[in-house]
Amino acid sequence: MTSPESQSPAPQPSEPESKDRVYRSVPAIAGGVLLLAITAWLGLDAVFSGDGRTPWLALALMLLIVPLVTAFTLRPAVYAGYDRLRIRNPFRVIALPWGQVAMLKSTYSNEVITESGTKYQLWAVPVSLRARKKAARREMRETADARRAMGRDDGRGSARGMGAGAGAGAGTRGRPGHVSDGPVRAETDRIMDELRGLHEARHAAPTAQGEVSVRWAYEVMGPAGAGALLTLILLLVG
Repeated sequence: MTSPESQSPAPQPSEPESKDRVYRSVPAIAGGVLLLAITAWLGLDAVFSGDGRTPWLALALMLLIVPLVTAFTLRPAVYAGYDRLRIRNPFRVIALPWGQVAMLKSTYSNEVITESGTKYQLWAVPVSLRARKKAARREMRETADARRAMGRDDGRGSARGMGAGAGAGAGTRGRPGHVSDGPVRAETDRIMDELRGLHEARHAAPTAQGEVSVRWAYEVMGPAGAGALLTLILLLVG
């Protein structure tokens, strides 16, 4: 029999790592893919079919346009983790520990404001006033439908007596579609609600402290700058 001293201690289970929540704009991605396809079609046609300096000008314009279209459509993303919020905008990447975030603001654009007062726009979570109006109209319709349904149920309950009315009322509350789970919100507003909840839960966490870091996207700015310079030279020389 093995003595208690010779038994090795059971390994402690490690805390599972949580993956970041990733938020991106689907309409922006779709528009970016379409613009890149059009640019490639027109640019390659000019390269292979053009005369004189046209092919070189087409290449220079493609070198300028492709990085810019990618930066403003495909690149933006927001990564929300337990310890930090990472914002990938067209020309910058901002890493914000939750302890440095003062608030998340939604007006005509969605922004995060740091404790020092610096604002960073969330390009991947654009505000859609049209979506807000659509959500408000849907909320009004659902509220009106619920009130009408409750009125019909109350009328039937009164005709059947107090006991039947109580049973009908209980059934109405449990029936899906009569009582909303919450206010109808636009997609980007729901995302901001999730980010605010995560910020509130993790703002004071010891692992969510640190300094704000900002990195410029030279992988975008470099090719776009080279394309702009070549286009300008070709136009001046031409």
